[in-house]
Amino acid sequence: MELAVINQQGKDTGRKVTLSDEIFAIEPNDNAIYLDVKQYLANQRQGTHKSKERNEVAGSTKKIKKQKGTGGARAGSLKAPNFRGGGRVFGPRPRDYSFKLNKKVKQLARKSALAYKVIENSLVVLEDLSFDAPKTKSYIAFLNGLSLSDKKTLLVLPEENKNVFLSSRNLPKAKVVTVNDVNTYQLLNADHLVLCEGSVSKLETILSK
Repeated sequence: MELAVINQQGKDTGRKVTLSDEIFAIEPNDNAIYLDVKQYLANQRQGTHKSKERNEVAGSTKKIKKQKGTGGARAGSLKAPNFRGGGRVFGPRPRDYSFKLNKKVKQLARKSALAYKVIENSLVVLEDLSFDAPKTKSYIAFLNGLSLSDKKTLLVLPEENKNVFLSSRNLPKAKVVTVNDVNTYQLLNADHLVLCEGSVSKLETILSK
């Protein structure tokens, strides 16, 4: 499968890039996508939520009233969960939400996400992008050239480029990552995927291992 390579102004450069059918033209596997996205979102959870239980609440442990003869239920410590200010029963504790996922499943998920972008005609191949200085205006002009200024975009660079990254950082709908860091969630969350020409071969190498 071949796609035309465009420049920063959205014009056809006359060059074409060949995309591997084993990566960009597979039958998408929805279950692999679900598992990979689930793992990504689980890894974002800090798991630091915590409430104090009975043994952690500050307060006296003195028996608050005598056992019998009061006409009410027997009661011991004020730290009991049935009293205001007492500990919580079975409250949340710090935990790790991450889980293991096989490498091949993650690769299949990324391939499936790329295949969906091709099916939806949401994939653009761009000649390698570079800015002289970090300017948000430059990135906005670049998006306007591609008619993607009002869309959620994911730009995949072949290697780290500080000027491009900083230029996009203030734009809530624009995301820039390197080819080594791209994941399934980011691919699906973007309306349009913009692959730099140099990223295509690197991405194919990573996903063919």
